Amino acid sequence: MKNSRHLFWLRTTGVVLTLLLCLNSATQAQSAPDSVDQLVQRTMRQLRIPGVQLAVVRHGQLVKLGNYGLANVQDSVPVTTQTPFFLNSITKAFVGVAVMQLVETGQLDLAAPVGRYLPELPATWHPVTVRQLLTHTSGLPDILPEDALVTENNEKTAWAQVQTQPLDFPAGQQFAYNQTNYLLLGRLIEKLSGQPFAQFIQQRQLEVVGMPHTSIGDAHDVLPQGARGYTYTQYVDGQRRRSPQLRNLFEVFPPSLRPAAGMSSTAQEIASWLVALQRGKLLQPQSLLALWTPGLLTDGSQRGFGGKLTGYALGWPTVSRAEHPAVAPVGGGRSAVFLYPQDELAIVVLTNLQGANPDRFVDALAACYLPDMRAVDGFGLPPTLRALHRRVRQRGFSHLEEEVKQARRRTPTYALPEDAINAWGYSLIEQGQLTDALAVFQLNVRLYPTSANTYDSLAETYAALGNRKLASRHYTRALQLNPQNRTAAEYLQQP
Repeated sequence: MKNSRHLFWLRTTGVVLTLLLCLNSATQAQSAPDSVDQLVQRTMRQLRIPGVQLAVVRHGQLVKLGNYGLANVQDSVPVTTQTPFFLNSITKAFVGVAVMQLVETGQLDLAAPVGRYLPELPATWHPVTVRQLLTHTSGLPDILPEDALVTENNEKTAWAQVQTQPLDFPAGQQFAYNQTNYLLLGRLIEKLSGQPFAQFIQQRQLEVVGMPHTSIGDAHDVLPQGARGYTYTQYVDGQRRRSPQLRNLFEVFPPSLRPAAGMSSTAQEIASWLVALQRGKLLQPQSLLALWTPGLLTDGSQRGFGGKLTGYALGWPTVSRAEHPAVAPVGGGRSAVFLYPQDELAIVVLTNLQGANPDRFVDALAACYLPDMRAVDGFGLPPTLRALHRRVRQRGFSHLEEEVKQARRRTPTYALPEDAINAWGYSLIEQGQLTDALAVFQLNVRLYPTSANTYDSLAETYAALGNRKLASRHYTRALQLNPQNRTAAEYLQQP
């Protein structure tokens, strides 16, 4: 299991399915490595993504635009440069910029309690700071939990109800992704600017940059040339199930939640927005630094979604690491924007498939421009694992356990963390090296035989390799160790 954000395409197909898509030629602003197109197209086949839009910015210049596959499967409409995609929570990055614009004009203080600006809120909410709203450390109850408290038809009722609920935890003590935070930020922007949220974003960002294909709305809106949304997930009796068939996805958000997930745009226009942001057209340099600084909990640590997304700044998830750190807004499990400030590189990947999770493969695209980021060389692994990775690449992964035994004999304190090994295995999967990943997950099971997660990851890989017998055996063990493992239960229920 990969940080509870599973590779859905591994769970139930038994093998890595491919779908030959109509791949139209990539449009290029300037020349870029052919391997970018090859990587995108291979990933689309593996994950069965209908359509992808790509933009790459290098040294402040747009160096590549790529359009692949279908924006509308029903009518065989190809993706073009003008195809707008729904951004989902990437919208929050625009909210972060809007908030910093109000900070620059002296209208807002990030450290101030939200009750100073919105006194009508419940008294228990007042001490929460604006920064804590932005970084999802507020502890406020979520108006949009998994059971969807708010819908387009009960917006006022849901808002009244969520205000009666207690705080989930004292502000600043935990990270909890929460849509109530950005509902309040939308109200804050409207109150301080004297404009509707959409109008403020339009005038202060979209018009400044020149983004005619970018808009605010939801699935009810008819977008010219817009990409349709798709998923392989369906709900049966309230339970999420993987469907073998592509299904339509309709994402509807009431107006109050548009600051959380209400924008559509194109990869080219987001790339232009990133360039404008870095050139000081939207914010001053010191504001940009604050925008991309991850929030800290009261114990001084930072938290994020997990995996490579280790922190959360002002609407921008962050990738905090020694080599090639990044800020990385992601949305809907289908789109990602990675900006590598130290490398003067930015990559925008928009897809129309929920569950495509391009944040998992954007680093691989970046490696086409920054060769030392190649996953095949162990980029992103802790030093101990990276050294082990290099040795078994030379000798073969069949020698993995032997290498570990030898390292332990040389260094009695030699240790390999379970989570790091798990992440290594999934990195190999993302490179298409399933048999090598299998060896890694087998090692993790032997090192951590009481961990449900190690068995879950091993079972996923066996399923991907088409070995249902061993997949079932290890899912059974994962379920024994963790009876709440829904993935294992769903797999074992299949005929």
